[in-house]
Amino acid sequence: MELQTVSLNASHYRDDFDCGKVALDEYLKKQANQDVKKRLSICFVLTEKEDERVKVKGYYTLSNTSISRSLIPAELQNKFPKSYDTIPATLIGRLARDKSVKGKGHGEKLLIDALYRSYLASKELGSFAVVVDPIDEEAEMFYVDYGFKKLPDSGKLFIAMKTIDQLFH
Repeated sequence: MELQTVSLNASHYRDDFDCGKVALDEYLKKQANQDVKKRLSICFVLTEKEDERVKVKGYYTLSNTSISRSLIPAELQNKFPKSYDTIPATLIGRLARDKSVKGKGHGEKLLIDALYRSYLASKELGSFAVVVDPIDEEAEMFYVDYGFKKLPDSGKLFIAMKTIDQLFH
């Protein structure tokens, strides 16, 4: 079956989506459409056509955010004008894959897709980094394995757009 990542729409069947984290499951089922309509985030879904249904096998959300200059590691702070109290970034607000595809690399596919879309968007809208706020320790380790670094005193992680640029070139 062919997998594809597309913007969430009404044709996507998600009632039985189960990633093992209630908050992430409920978000996809009950909140994601509303957030998209209100332009709070964009939701991309990894889909697989089964029978007549287009089933969601994973998803992520993207939106704008900013990082307090004081949270950025000291070696990077000097690269920004002192007039910037916050630095523009892209937020992967949520990322989850269904338990039915665990161990098949779908989480990695979703992350790479999110990073690539963020990278492309950063060429037209300023964004220094991609930021994540992991839901738990397991999620944190997932992102750290892909090069994300901790933002001090925030619980959030980031990867600089410069690093992402190197991944795609």
